[in-house]
Amino acid sequence: MSALVLTGAGVSVEDVAAVARAGRKVEVEPAVIERLDKARKVLDQVAASGQQIYGLNTGLGANLGTSVEGDASAFQRQLLEGRSGAVGEPLPQEAVRATMLARAAMLAVGGSGISPAAFTALVDAFNAGVHPVMPQLGSIGAGDLVLMAALARLLTGDGEADYQGRRMPAAKALMMARLAPISLAPKDGLSLINASAVSAGTGALVLADALSAFAQQQQAGALTMEGFGANRTILDPRLHLARPAACQQLAAKGLRDLLARDEEPTPTTLQDPLSIRCMPSIHGALIQAIDQARLALEIELNAAADNPLVLGDDGLVLSTGNFHTASLALAFETLGLAIAQCAAASVARFIQLAGSGRNGLPRYLSPVGGASAGFVPLQKTATAILAGIRHKANPVMLDFLAVSEGVEDHATQTPLAVSKCAGMIALWRRLIAFELMAAAQAVDLRDGLKLAPGTAAVHTAVRAHVAMLREDRPLGTDAEVLHAMLADGTWQGAAMIGKEAE
Repeated sequence: MSALVLTGAGVSVEDVAAVARAGRKVEVEPAVIERLDKARKVLDQVAASGQQIYGLNTGLGANLGTSVEGDASAFQRQLLEGRSGAVGEPLPQEAVRATMLARAAMLAVGGSGISPAAFTALVDAFNAGVHPVMPQLGSIGAGDLVLMAALARLLTGDGEADYQGRRMPAAKALMMARLAPISLAPKDGLSLINASAVSAGTGALVLADALSAFAQQQQAGALTMEGFGANRTILDPRLHLARPAACQQLAAKGLRDLLARDEEPTPTTLQDPLSIRCMPSIHGALIQAIDQARLALEIELNAAADNPLVLGDDGLVLSTGNFHTASLALAFETLGLAIAQCAAASVARFIQLAGSGRNGLPRYLSPVGGASAGFVPLQKTATAILAGIRHKANPVMLDFLAVSEGVEDHATQTPLAVSKCAGMIALWRRLIAFELMAAAQAVDLRDGLKLAPGTAAVHTAVRAHVAMLREDRPLGTDAEVLHAMLADGTWQGAAMIGKEAE
């Protein structure tokens, strides 16, 4: 796999996922170092003129009015020590790698004034696989600096690191990787931590997961239409052109592609329940939410959001609020709501399939009938999972208090919005597994049903892991097996999905 070259622009969600999860290396375009060097010289010149520069010759937050003199490197170390207030379980390694890449990508834009040596040290640690241990609780979304302090301390040889599968002191990890701790130049400490890199990096991973889960949801929905004997006229492109709302044309096309065949089957109903009939509208809204989250994320990944910001071409250093991620938080709140809608529709379709018997299907999808429970007990489990998703869909971005003596009186809670969205996706995949199982069972119970090539591939993928239910057995165990395939990337049915969410 070729290295990702940082240029100060163009880093995508897919880049972050590949670098964080697949071990892709990072290289730096020479022009980036030139840009950093230019910005550093501007910073030094402005500081030498006596201008107050936040975090360089002033305190932070409530200490804004305090002048800082003396050893600049010692102050930057003090700054990091004083902001190392994160607690809780450490972020997973893939999230740490995503965070490190996000900060490097942002720094490459050239507005931080970071010394080229500190930037290079970050990239070198990343490529060597030296990862800081980063507790995950502490950011309110007004920059992630309390969490980011662990990253900056790592580069100075302080704190703990994960290296080659072991946790150890950061200094030891750097030594084993043949890297040296850095000495922080004025503002280097603040440049490393005063950003929303945790939000952006982990957000990119969450969005990558949302894209793959959506592909699986489209497949489950299409297979449900087959098993239910649904009326496919709802996918007629003319219907969606008449009301071209929120990407529903794209969602309908993806379902049409999965259901495409030479001869269209005769529908068994005039109108199906709304969870089926309105699937293009529901899924289209999710596509739009994904698109909006991608836009917000990729702006963040490729932007100089530093405070203060060095304007190299103008020779200025100005205070900003660019670290504030209101649009990113809103995008993930909206994405969570769109996921919750899709998940609720998936449960509704599952209950339709596994209910009292519709469109010629046997009750509870049981081939033996009588006292057989079939799929109906899973309705309770699906409802419990959906309740968890609905709980996580409650917005959090308005939950903040004024801190730092009122200097920081607004926040976005972006990390929390991102993390709860991740939890929703994990639960949603379980519901997709339920729908796939029920839809495959319905297909098998319709003797002689000829599937479209797309849905046939999805059905085959289900049956590769879960056999048809012929008599009652622990379906929860089957659901766990199928969910594992959906979650770990080994699900083969995903190859059939189109590109509608890209």
